[in-house]
Amino acid sequence: MPFLDPFWVRSRFPALSREIDGRIPVFFDGPGGSQVPGSVLEAMSDYLVTANANAHGAFTTSRRTDECIASARAAAADLLGCGADEVVFGANMTTLTFAFSRAIGRELEPGDEMIVTRLDHDANVSPWLALADEVGAVVRVADVRADDCTLDMDDLKRLINPKTRLVAIGYASNAVGTVNDVAAVVRLARAVGAWVFVDAVHYAPHGPIDVRALDCDFLVCSAYKFFGPHVGILYAKRQHLIRLRPYKVRPAPEEGPSRWETGTLNHEGLAGFLATVDYLAELGRRVLPSASNRRAALAAAMEAGREYERELCEQLIAGLLKIPGLTLYGIADPARFAWRTPTVAVRLAGKSPADLALKLAERGIFTWHGNFYALGLSEKLKVEADGGFLRIGLLAYNTREEVKWLLLALQEMAASG
Repeated sequence: MPFLDPFWVRSRFPALSREIDGRIPVFFDGPGGSQVPGSVLEAMSDYLVTANANAHGAFTTSRRTDECIASARAAAADLLGCGADEVVFGANMTTLTFAFSRAIGRELEPGDEMIVTRLDHDANVSPWLALADEVGAVVRVADVRADDCTLDMDDLKRLINPKTRLVAIGYASNAVGTVNDVAAVVRLARAVGAWVFVDAVHYAPHGPIDVRALDCDFLVCSAYKFFGPHVGILYAKRQHLIRLRPYKVRPAPEEGPSRWETGTLNHEGLAGFLATVDYLAELGRRVLPSASNRRAALAAAMEAGREYERELCEQLIAGLLKIPGLTLYGIADPARFAWRTPTVAVRLAGKSPADLALKLAERGIFTWHGNFYALGLSEKLKVEADGGFLRIGLLAYNTREEVKWLLLALQEMAASG
């Protein structure tokens, strides 16, 4: 397995060496949005200075913008394993999902069924609920196993039937880290001719993605979760982009992925996204010098990051399980860590998640609290009315020393009563 050097990684991120309130903070808030390399900041600034114009003009800066869009599309294709003409950009995953759900709704009839899960972020639930109300379709909800916060595949199999037209599934849970067997879900959906819409927002920072191998119909992610700016990226099979009809203004193009991109794109964001992919490819070539192309380098970077994060996750969970009064939600057995990301949700007896997050912040340790829009899961686990979870999210720029600081802080909080 290629070796990832976290200190080289950290050297690329300016925020990781800057003091806030008199100390260098520990960023365990990655599932809500990661920090960015300096090269991403430079690329966005450079675009605004040297190429700031709208697209498709006859002059130099507009042509540079066209080149930026095309290069970003090619970079997204290498990241996801698809064709550049199968990539659509937007504001974020939620906006793209609502837009595509409306277009998919044109294909549905009253009585058609869609399946969502209790494990998912609501951005892959609410659009389909809204669509069902609009077209008279039915939404079925696949359940979660409360003991380890994994998707109940038996329940999902029971729900899928010849009326199923679409299955909306998360690649990984942004609340508890569970990684779903998306390929297996796709096979179940294919058996009844249903489409699969994958939310990969949380998974994208933690492992390589190959949409061809998954055979999913749609997959969407957001660059700000994997070291980039606020740009949403959606993959759709070429035939779907051609067949489905977008909601768009009349002068907008009638062909290609741009027919789905409403209004003017975030061009400086695309420049930053391209620099994000370049950073990941540079990391990949460091850990695997023999990588023959950008796609191979990206895969090497994500594999090395996944292995390093798994080691940190083992350290974190082993320490958390020793803290009296602490409840950990999700997969805790290291032998099953291939099916989780290093995102961990906990509660501590006698302490609200908000109070824990505040006390950690006072020590310079940044975490999240709440339900993280995973409403179905927080309700299933009966924590929604009581503040949700404390969420600790690790990324490849975190260190073992930072994990030790967090564990010590939580141990002291538990001991304080």
